[in-house]
Amino acid sequence: MSLLRVKYLSFFFILISILSFFNIIYSYYFNLYLNLNTYYITLIFSLAIALFFYKVDTNEKKPNIFEKIITVLFGYFFLPIILLIPFYFSIYNLTFLNSLFETVSGFTSTGFSIFENIKHIDQGLILWRSSIQWIGGLYFLFSIIFLIDIYDESLKRTLTNFISFNTSEILKQTIKIFLLYSVLTISIFIILNFFGLRSYNSLNLAFTIISSGGFLPVNDLSSILVSNAQIIIFSFLMLISFFSIFFIYNLIYFRNKNLNFFYEDIHLFLYLIMITTIFFIFFSFDNTFIYNFFSLVSSVSNIGISLDVNNNNLSFIYLLLVIIGGSFFSTSSGFRFLKLYSLTKYSLNQILSFSKPKNIFINKLIFSKISFDFKEINKYFLTIIIFILSFFLLISLLSIGGINFEDSFKLSILTLMNTVNSSIYAIDEFDFNNLHFLIKYFLIIFMIIGRIEFLSLLLLVKKFLFKS
Repeated sequence: MSLLRVKYLSFFFILISILSFFNIIYSYYFNLYLNLNTYYITLIFSLAIALFFYKVDTNEKKPNIFEKIITVLFGYFFLPIILLIPFYFSIYNLTFLNSLFETVSGFTSTGFSIFENIKHIDQGLILWRSSIQWIGGLYFLFSIIFLIDIYDESLKRTLTNFISFNTSEILKQTIKIFLLYSVLTISIFIILNFFGLRSYNSLNLAFTIISSGGFLPVNDLSSILVSNAQIIIFSFLMLISFFSIFFIYNLIYFRNKNLNFFYEDIHLFLYLIMITTIFFIFFSFDNTFIYNFFSLVSSVSNIGISLDVNNNNLSFIYLLLVIIGGSFFSTSSGFRFLKLYSLTKYSLNQILSFSKPKNIFINKLIFSKISFDFKEINKYFLTIIIFILSFFLLISLLSIGGINFEDSFKLSILTLMNTVNSSIYAIDEFDFNNLHFLIKYFLIIFMIIGRIEFLSLLLLVKKFLFKS
């Protein structure tokens, strides 16, 4: 384990054991004994592994970026092995592959499901599905801090005034993330309860919203959100995973912050206002703006869940919003709006510099003093190249597997952007349960690829294939 920093992973195995314990208490309280033993098994195994990983990692040397990337990847493959236990040993006779597929889908906050009817699953296992999303969202946020060296200095300034992250600074930020993530989850749960949702549904949906996941406690969300007020408040709650998780924290402690801590959220707010205005003016007919706004927010936050409304004519636009994504330091996926905005502005400035060579074009973000240099633009461009290659590779694999091109196209985008298939993308009836086993493995791999920073793949390829 010389390349792994497994002490980093031990914390998440402790979290798994805690959530297993909560599921045991929940099952006893509501007399749900069908899968009770599976949570005991998960509790024992996760605690044992947590203690083992904590003790075995005695390497005090500071890890390099490659060791960190390998550690994060190892977690995405190994943590689901423990999280799948309640599925595999449940009364529903799930195969190991189906259990792994469901678990990875939840852990990566994608939301693809092999269950055709959620009503056939007991409440304890539904709650476990949602818990997997919650752990996966937190793991993703921790991984961003753990891999902070691959990001740009301008992004680090949205977290701290320190350019370099030492061990104490990483610990400080991860504790802050855990507290914010937990408080926001509880806040979402309370708000949904206040607007008339059952506590059980509120808890599951709070886990889904905060993690940008796609699992629901019911087959049709419209059976839970029955009033316009509930739809509107749910739409605004989904924006929590669109903006930076530090946004509210930075607002509270505004006196100690400078504008650099808000520059990304300001851009995201303007972007949201712009696309909302366009949807309101051009796409909201017959009083459908509430439903369009719900689908819009669900797409930009990479959650992807939908109401029982026909939006097929806007499915391509929603897919574009999914690709753009939200904040860097959120649980959403996508390219991230600020990255695309910077790349576009830099490209236009380069074109204009040839047509007007006497003019000076500054590559600077509005509402901030932050400028982006050529190295940052190279990273953004390489990220897009890696996505395009991954996208076409996945389309080819799905098409060879017998899936028609349109579904392969949409499914590839949703897989790499970790967004659930739903009616707003006109692919809600897709059957994952009966897919060929190789296709399931491919989707599992690409769900994980989509969840890590694409630039991490490039660094690994450079490290191991081009050592010279």
